[in-house]
Amino acid sequence: MATVKMIVTIVFILICIALTVIILMQEGKSAGLGAISGAADTYWGKNKGRSMEGMLVKVTKALVVLFIVISGILNIGSF
Repeated sequence: MATVKMIVTIVFILICIALTVIILMQEGKSAGLGAISGAADTYWGKNKGRSMEGMLVKVTKALVVLFIVISGILNIGSF
């Protein structure tokens, strides 16, 4: 059981590092002056789900779910 706990802990640490890096790679949500002039309706504004930013958001959500699940597993203590 000690080796399984060690492996889960290592995976948890890797998820924490990846989550930190991916969150820092994302752009801020402030629209700036582009929203005033209507520049938000560009190709990238309409297709955010297919862009790099959209992919980062999806990966962030998946890593957060894994983070919560693994932290719950490690918190049980009987593992």
